[in-house]
Amino acid sequence: MEYQVMTPVQIREKGLEALRQHLGVAGMVRFLQQTELGWGNYTEERQQWLGDPDINEIAQKIQANSPKP
Repeated sequence: MEYQVMTPVQIREKGLEALRQHLGVAGMVRFLQQTELGWGNYTEERQQWLGDPDINEIAQKIQANSPKP
């Protein structure tokens, strides 16, 4: 097997092509969804989204959003 020097972009393109050929487009997308690491810091962002509610605040939000009989 001949060694070929490739840039990171070329490696990604070849990898995506191999996935598409062997898994099809839908399979390739599903594989990528399972393996992509994402970015950001979930713990810090979660704190920004949710704050630090106490149990009473959580209960009030659940009751406010529950369907009425």
